[in-house]
Amino acid sequence: MSTTTADKLADPRSAQAFRFVACDFDAASGTASLSYAFDNGPLLIERIVFPGAPALPAQRAAAFARALRLLHLIAGVSYYKAGIPLELRIETGAFDASTAAFLHQLYFHGLAEFAYQNKLDLGERLRFAPIQSGGGEAGERAQALDLPRRTLLPIGGGKDSLVSVELCKSINEPATAVWIGDSALIAACAERTGLPLLNIKRHIAPELFEYNRQGAWNGHVPVTAINSAILVCAAILYGFDAIVFSNERSASSATLEYQGQQVNHQWSKSLAFEQLLREQIRTHVAADLDYFSLLRPWSELAVAREFAKHSQYDAAFSSCNRNFRILGEHPQDRWCGQCPKCHFVFLALAPFVAKPRLLRIFGRNLLDDAALVPGFDALLEYRDHKPFECVGEGGESRAAMYALTQRAEWREDALVARFAKEILPQIDRASLAFEPLLAPAGEHFLPARFASLLNAPR
Repeated sequence: MSTTTADKLADPRSAQAFRFVACDFDAASGTASLSYAFDNGPLLIERIVFPGAPALPAQRAAAFARALRLLHLIAGVSYYKAGIPLELRIETGAFDASTAAFLHQLYFHGLAEFAYQNKLDLGERLRFAPIQSGGGEAGERAQALDLPRRTLLPIGGGKDSLVSVELCKSINEPATAVWIGDSALIAACAERTGLPLLNIKRHIAPELFEYNRQGAWNGHVPVTAINSAILVCAAILYGFDAIVFSNERSASSATLEYQGQQVNHQWSKSLAFEQLLREQIRTHVAADLDYFSLLRPWSELAVAREFAKHSQYDAAFSSCNRNFRILGEHPQDRWCGQCPKCHFVFLALAPFVAKPRLLRIFGRNLLDDAALVPGFDALLEYRDHKPFECVGEGGESRAAMYALTQRAEWREDALVARFAKEILPQIDRASLAFEPLLAPAGEHFLPARFASLLNAPR
């Protein structure tokens, strides 16, 4: 962006309205354009590129248009949060009360961490009022599209989606590994799966980064919700009847409470969001397009136990979020060793992965570094709340650490020894039972063809 353009950008925090201006799809290039604006300011145009997009069958055209509109409404959260004006102006036509309620839940809970970090109250600002018309989209119900039996399986570069890959292989589920963006690390993981590949590109409007540079509101957004909406479009465009994420049950656990509301860093990975989006898809997009998390019945520890069986990914995977920053430095290696994700994945794998193998993966022993005490204490929810990261519950971390105190190869390491001496005496040992955490439990939406995977990890 030129300096002249940048100088013209007004502070979005002074805007009266955030506008959902237009959403379009160019079939020749496979490019979806999502346009937004603050008041009468410059258009903020996000572009999603679907490579090799096939000609859309006529019977799917209306469903794709509805999916694209849903994506437009969901992806707007990234731009809205720069100014959070009082008026939300949707200029793309009518929508019903159920969609208005869905959007309110998405923006309110998906931006809860953003509101907490910036000490903002979104309760008085978010108003998605339904827009009625004499007919048309607001009153339509989605029809079945007779989509082919094929699964889109998002790859994130970490252990969870790779476990889902191997589970799908175990039941011969026809799956395609899909990822959004330009991460070479994710691409390498996807290639290692041996599945067919689909890489969708997402280009965020450059003006948003300029707004941020000039001091606009900034913070966490529900990225999984945006990616999910992109994949709904992809499923209809390419022909898939299932979108299978890899979110485990601990993703539904809140990090803390703020202004009487639960704040969950992983809200768009939670069961609550999954249920809301499922309903939107089934009633407003395609009645036979399924969306669910394959790992929902499992804990993080159960996922770690299953991942430990698949050493072919050791040299390729990483859950370190510093690898996936849009801007800023990335770690030289796949694991920075300093962030909560590195700490948690190391701890979760330690009970199941031989110590020499785990040290080869991470390059060093994170549990024998006393400088990392504050980070691990947060995971244990000892004197601090759980980090704002995609990590397991405090009870899982405590159970994993306790299990390591019982292992000769781990018990002398600095953080394990400290846990045994300082923290363990303050904990009811009955709460540290390991095996119950490995059993599948809780509500889920796995369809019949995946039912055999409900059993505990093998």
